[in-house]
Amino acid sequence: MTHSARDSWGSRAGFVLAAAGSAVGLGNLWKFPYITWNNDGGAFVVVYLLAVVFIGLPLMMSEILVGRSTQLSPVPAFAKLGGRLWSGVGWLGVASGAVIQSYYMVIAGWSLSSFVQCLGWTFKGYSLPPDGAFDAFLSNGPLQIGLTLIFTLLTAFIVYRGIGGGIENATKVLMPALLIILLYLVFTTLTMEGRNQALAEIFIPDFSELGKEGFLEAMGQAFFSLSLGLGAMVAYGSYMGKKESIFKSALWVVVLDTVVALLCCIAMFTIIFSVPGLENRVSGSTIGMLFITLPELFYTEMPGGFLLGPLFFVLVAFAALTSTISLGEVTTSLLIDRKGWSRVRATLVTTSVVFVGSILAALSLGANGLLSSFTVFEGKAGVLSTLDHLAANWMLPTGGFLITLFVGWKLGRKFCLEELGLEKPNPAFTVWLWIVRIVAPAAVLILLINVFMGKDFS
Repeated sequence: MTHSARDSWGSRAGFVLAAAGSAVGLGNLWKFPYITWNNDGGAFVVVYLLAVVFIGLPLMMSEILVGRSTQLSPVPAFAKLGGRLWSGVGWLGVASGAVIQSYYMVIAGWSLSSFVQCLGWTFKGYSLPPDGAFDAFLSNGPLQIGLTLIFTLLTAFIVYRGIGGGIENATKVLMPALLIILLYLVFTTLTMEGRNQALAEIFIPDFSELGKEGFLEAMGQAFFSLSLGLGAMVAYGSYMGKKESIFKSALWVVVLDTVVALLCCIAMFTIIFSVPGLENRVSGSTIGMLFITLPELFYTEMPGGFLLGPLFFVLVAFAALTSTISLGEVTTSLLIDRKGWSRVRATLVTTSVVFVGSILAALSLGANGLLSSFTVFEGKAGVLSTLDHLAANWMLPTGGFLITLFVGWKLGRKFCLEELGLEKPNPAFTVWLWIVRIVAPAAVLILLINVFMGKDFS
């Protein structure tokens, strides 16, 4: 497909909002605050920010560079630049996107159920759910599939509409709305008593409290939070005009993603420090905190909780949707570029295939004994947990590692200079290339070695 026939972003803002939407997801809303809490705050945040700057940003620039230079989706992009062997990096990205999307749709669907639940409490008054209510919800197979289907159809409709008419228009609405709701949540929580303790915990580092595990988790979170290693930024970069600055665009995406993560952290920490006894209730389940503990706190402890409850799960749904549409675009753009299919046909086929995987993941939450007990990795029972572990621990880091080798060593200095719009190397370019060639692959390799030794980043 030629560039003239290919869709494109209407503006840099369109790309930035869409790419930031891909990066901003459920991991920002629940995982980052949770692991920051588990690693005692401040020092972990400092390491995370350094990892974002020295690993995340260079890697994102690398992925965008591959996409923009070829104007192709991941598989044909790597094949064009590096030959048939390197197209495997693109295939790995496409597979990663499909695997993540298949179980992500299921979890995203829970936000719809929680929104309806909170809406009912807002109008009819709060009533404590019976013990085991959430487990019963998870094991309700038809309900899980139904919620997943709704989210799948929303995602497919936006992807089918294309870049300009679908993804860009949607993210121009979803991302500002997400930020407004999040800011309202943060400002409301900052009226609570625990705000000073929360801010001190997050922004005053004490490196004596951060061990080796914390350093690893900070690096891992910086990598995973930015949607790196799965081809999304290659796909989105392929619709970027040649005159757009890769550095400025990537920087804006990284800044937006990081700001959202920190805002979520402020809100969650303030709630934890403000509610008596809640510190001892932050358990090993991030999902339990998000879908069980928080809804109760909105209606029993927080000011304006009757409004915050439904709004919070609109926030969760928007964050999930901006991520699922980027994952959908990775697989859809492959069929458009390689097969010459129409966007309608490509969207229909990829959505159907991914939805089959989503059904298996949905039924593995308790509705089907065989799928629920399915085990490949020790301690990860069920299809959903297995897919999550596979993607987070193996597929994404491997993809990221190979991309750094490809851009840093295969494409080379001259090619990268031209794509970044530079006539000759400057200090910033030299540092970037050094990071892409040495620092980033070494950091990702450390993550992979620790995964091999039993570390779990999912």
